[in-house]
Amino acid sequence: MILDRIMVALPDRLSMSAEEYLAWEPTQEERYEYWDGEVVAIGGETRNHNRICINFFKLLDDSLNLPSEIYILSVKLQVERGQKYFYPDVVVTCDEHDNDPQLVQFPSLIIEVLSPSTEAADRGIKFAKYRQFSTLQEYVLVQVEQPGVEMFRRNHQGQWVLSEYGLGDSLQLESVNLEIAIADLYRQLQFY
Repeated sequence: MILDRIMVALPDRLSMSAEEYLAWEPTQEERYEYWDGEVVAIGGETRNHNRICINFFKLLDDSLNLPSEIYILSVKLQVERGQKYFYPDVVVTCDEHDNDPQLVQFPSLIIEVLSPSTEAADRGIKFAKYRQFSTLQEYVLVQVEQPGVEMFRRNHQGQWVLSEYGLGDSLQLESVNLEIAIADLYRQLQFY
């Protein structure tokens, strides 16, 4: 199963209904995603991963106003009701209907910071599922081992268009009307 390569499942492959998961998961110390009845533990992040998330959050939070809300690392995204619940690294919602205390349901921007253990899922199954959100306008993938950002934006024809950015570039996020210097995302990072 693809999950074996991208994340570590609970040792006994804990299975439960979505309703059980939504009641159980908030009581846990660790974060767990839900993949079609299987509860999957989310692995720990590196310092660079965490710093990129913090930098992105700070840049967004300093610039956005209500109704836009930014969440980082610990707010679930309802991808398919009763089937899939993921934890994106950063998610922005600007929809006034997004008022569930546990979940984001109407994202406009999703950011995933890539790691070797999650990159395949972030590029593959997660992006395939995220594209189903009619509210999602942009999907951003950030490299953690070297500077580099990929942004997929939905165009007026509904197609996803890729743009790539390097350290000297700026990222124009139309979903939140904000320009971010790529160098600012990598502020205080050390590459080995």
